Amino acid sequence: MSPELLAALTVFVLAILCGFAVISKVPATLHTPLMSGANSIHGIVLVGSMVIAASATDLLSQLLSFVAVAFATMNVVGGYVVTDRMLQMFKRKPAAAKADGGAAPDAPKA
Repeated sequence: MSPELLAALTVFVLAILCGFAVISKVPATLHTPLMSGANSIHGIVLVGSMVIAASATDLLSQLLSFVAVAFATMNVVGGYVVTDRMLQMFKRKPAAAKADGGAAPDAPKA
């Protein structure tokens, strides 16, 4: 195993451990802003993969860059969908019908 590969694997493992330690200490009320911030970072990954795809020359590099752009796009879109779902939980519910036996506003009149 080359020293460069060993150094890269060491940095990768330390980044995983550090990321897990940081994320596990985030309170539940901050997960939505954290997700939105992560979406902006994933947008940068998407732009980087598109730049690499633009400079791809042979068939293998074009195929790999297409896969990278597709995965980065799915990551960005999925992140915004999850963020939107999380924000929907904080919206107010519609007012309930009155307790005096009145019909709901959208119920047909008899």
